[in-house]
Amino acid sequence: MVKKGYGLRTVQIVHSVLHRALVHAVKLGLLTRNPDDATTPPKPKRKEMRFLDENQVQQFLIVTKIQNDRFFTLYYLAIATGMRQGELLGLKWSDLDWEKGELTVRRQLTKKKGGGFELTAPKTKAGIRPISLGDNTLEVLHEHREAQCLERQAVGVHWQDQGLVFTSSIGTQIDRSNMRWFFKVLLKVAGLPNIRFHDLRHTVASLMLNNGIPLIVVSRRLGHAQPSITLDVYGHLIPGKQQEAASLMDELLTPIQIEIDN
Repeated sequence: MVKKGYGLRTVQIVHSVLHRALVHAVKLGLLTRNPDDATTPPKPKRKEMRFLDENQVQQFLIVTKIQNDRFFTLYYLAIATGMRQGELLGLKWSDLDWEKGELTVRRQLTKKKGGGFELTAPKTKAGIRPISLGDNTLEVLHEHREAQCLERQAVGVHWQDQGLVFTSSIGTQIDRSNMRWFFKVLLKVAGLPNIRFHDLRHTVASLMLNNGIPLIVVSRRLGHAQPSITLDVYGHLIPGKQQEAASLMDELLTPIQIEIDN
């Protein structure tokens, strides 16, 4: 597969499936041993993680607002929540609880076999999750809903209502390629690094971890199956606090000074 040009990540997934199948064959007595144990599959090289810092995030959102980009709220929510692109595009208004100030991720927009897109359930149970929203984020969503209502009125009977939060100008699912193109244009206009849309998710993780948000909270917000996944991917972003830990332990272990009369 490597010689044919397949990506190393794809090879790793195929190897994992094959290995589990052979393990099951051993359990059923069809094989005496797993021949795959003798193989060493190639390990994919981890791509360099790119993300925006706090100032760059502000710069990006300001430029997006000035440009009156119709995807402003989508970008804002992506940075506020760390949701995946497919989860954002599959979000429906019924997923928002305005009183609680939270949304629930229940589905994602994924590619269909043979072309096109469809709404499917998240890949893992952890993907189905509630995400708390701040007051500013709720206000941005309120404004977006009002703007969507105006679009709907302008289009009239041609509006194709699917209940989606983020839609095309006629209510249908957003064309991902168009959104990515506009995203790249905005980055260029803002004078920012040429990152991927998915790198906004890395940006969110970086901002939360570097501002003291507990790892377990970051993991749940991102929808990772286990905190260990978050630690494996973003552990290097957690600021080192060795000195703070050393000082704390000194304070806890230093005995109380007691004066003893001779």
